[in-house]
Amino acid sequence: MTVRPTLRCLREDLGVPLPPIDDPLDEIDHPLVRKANEQFASRTGPRERIRAIDDEVVFKVKAQRWRGAVVETGEPSWLVAAGVREEGSRDDFYEALAATAAAARARYNAEHRTPLKSETFCGQWLPREDDRDRYRAEAAVRTLRAMRATVHRLVCASLLDGHEHIGAAAGVELGVLVQGAEERGTYVALRIVGSVADNIVVVVLSLVPGCDRDGWYPEFAMPGRLLRPGEQVYSNLMDPVEAARLLESQEPV
Repeated sequence: MTVRPTLRCLREDLGVPLPPIDDPLDEIDHPLVRKANEQFASRTGPRERIRAIDDEVVFKVKAQRWRGAVVETGEPSWLVAAGVREEGSRDDFYEALAATAAAARARYNAEHRTPLKSETFCGQWLPREDDRDRYRAEAAVRTLRAMRATVHRLVCASLLDGHEHIGAAAGVELGVLVQGAEERGTYVALRIVGSVADNIVVVVLSLVPGCDRDGWYPEFAMPGRLLRPGEQVYSNLMDPVEAARLLESQEPV
């Protein structure tokens, strides 16, 4: 599982500005975030609970002088608070965190008719709707990034040997065949297997570089063979200059 800081923890505790949407918060280059993801990667890994907090199950994470508090909620889990242990100081981050949570509980009980029975209140640190919105937006970006990488890898492999290459991304099985078409350009056929929503088809086709997005046509056969059950095949012409650029930009297949 992954651990990501809440937006409040990111800005206020870690002092890190909010990165672009295509930079997942669980991949932030910060020692405490890295340590949290190492420590909580496995559900059976080491856990040390902050015993003084009793309204939520909160665990410790430590990296260098950094101290943090993690709440496990499945995928993802959350780094909800963080701080620095001052060299030579007697102040303990976790004791201070519990004291703040106890004060928050007192305020809550003063403001609400039904008091909390716990000794602490951590609601002010837990992930909010804007945290979940960010996570959902990142998930869409990660899916698109994975699909683009797969499509480009298959195109490059077929450009090199002229054979059909098969892969999968976001639960979609893909096949790509690229062949030379002399002066007209480079012929590319892309197959998608299974019942796939039209918007997914449009996205996948848009990820093939050097092709007119409006130039895709459905085919009734894959070059050299008939269609198999459940296959959809589309063809287009690829700009050979763009094909060469793609090959230059990719790692060896």
